[in-house]
Amino acid sequence: MAQVMLEARQLTKAYNSTVVVDRLDLRIQEGEIYGFLGPNGAGKTTTILMFLGLTEPTSGEARIHGYDATRDATKVKRITGYLPENVGFYEDMTARENLKYVARLNSIPESEATQKIGDLLKLVGLADVANQEVGKYSKGMKQRLGIANVLIKEPRLVILDEPTTGIDPEGVNLILDLIVHMAREQGMAVLLCSHLLYQVQKICDRVGIIVDGKLVAEGSMQQMGQIMTGEGQHLLEVRVTQLDDKLIESISAIPTVRSVERLGDTLIIKSGEDITDKISRIVVDAGSLPLMIRAQDYTLEEIYMKYFREE
Repeated sequence: MAQVMLEARQLTKAYNSTVVVDRLDLRIQEGEIYGFLGPNGAGKTTTILMFLGLTEPTSGEARIHGYDATRDATKVKRITGYLPENVGFYEDMTARENLKYVARLNSIPESEATQKIGDLLKLVGLADVANQEVGKYSKGMKQRLGIANVLIKEPRLVILDEPTTGIDPEGVNLILDLIVHMAREQGMAVLLCSHLLYQVQKICDRVGIIVDGKLVAEGSMQQMGQIMTGEGQHLLEVRVTQLDDKLIESISAIPTVRSVERLGDTLIIKSGEDITDKISRIVVDAGSLPLMIRAQDYTLEEIYMKYFREE
C-alpha cells in the first residue's frame, strides 16, 4: 500500500476570534497529485504554512511522513520541497551556481551535487542555458529552475503554489509534465495550488475545495461529478433521429430512470444506474436511431463554481 505522506487531523488556525482554517482533515499518499483549490482568503496559504512548520496550529495537527510539522519542523523541512508563486534566485548567478548554493545549504557533498545538478538541469530542460545568469531567464525558465531547486534534496512531499501562472503554453506543458514526472516516476506526493482549473483537472488524481477555511468537497473527478448529479445518479445526454412523446414515455418507464428532460432535440436523463444499453434498444425498437448517447461530464470549473453559488 502507498504510504501517507501528508496528513492533517482537525487542523485549525485562528487569529483572535477569526478562524482561518477550520478543522481540516486531509490525507495525501506517495505518488499522488492533489489539487488544493479555493478563492483568495480561503485559508490555503495558512494551511501551507502549517504544513511547512512555519506557523503553529491553534489546534489539531499536521504530519509529514509521520513527523509532526510543528514539533519536528527541521525534519519536515528536509523531506518537503516548496515552490512559491514567485521564485527567488540570485539573478547575477547562473542556474548551475544557484543550484550549487542550494546543495551546500542542504549539506549535499560537492561530488554528489555536481552529478545531481547536471541531471536536474537536463530534466527541467535548462541544460543548454545552465551557465547563463538567471536574471536573463523568462518566468517559465525560472519556474523550471525552481522545480530543479525543489528536487535537489529529493523530497518526499512537494508543495507547488501557482507554478504556471503567467507562463506561455509551451512552458506550461513542460511544467505540468515535470509535476507528473515527480509523482509517477519518483513517487513524490504533490500538493498543487492553482487557480487554473483546467490544468488541475488534467493532471490531479484528487482535488479538495476549501472555502472560508473549511474543506467543502474532496475526491476524484468522477467522485466530484457525483456532487453535481447527486450520489448514486448517472446523467446521460441522448440525441436521436426521431424524437417524440412516445419515445420519451418509453424511456421514462425504465425503473431506474428518475427524470427525463427535453432540450430541443436532446434528452437529459437522470438514472440510478448506467442505462446506455437499454436506451439504445428502446430507441431502435421505436423506429429511430441513436445519434449520440453519452455520460454528461462536468468540468472542474463547474464543480468549483457550485460552491460560490451556494455561499
